[in-house]
Amino acid sequence: MKDVAPSDALRKWFGHDPKKWPDFQKKYHTELGKKKALLEELESLEKKHGTVTLLFGAKDEQHNQAVVLAEVLKTN
Repeated sequence: MKDVAPSDALRKWFGHDPKKWPDFQKKYHTELGKKKALLEELESLEKKHGTVTLLFGAKDEQHNQAVVLAEVLKTN
């Protein structure tokens, strides 16, 4: 579901800089707030299959979009 990923502008701004992590989280949360249908689809897939695997291409396992997305899915 490529459309649930952060926008190119946000991704490039972040540049996987841990110092920007808190701001990235806030900005990505804002973007995800505008993608409710996609989040609902992910939640539906998780209910149907029991698991949803989130992929990311960053080397940093603690500061990437999958971490934020997993957090959002857990709180919904």
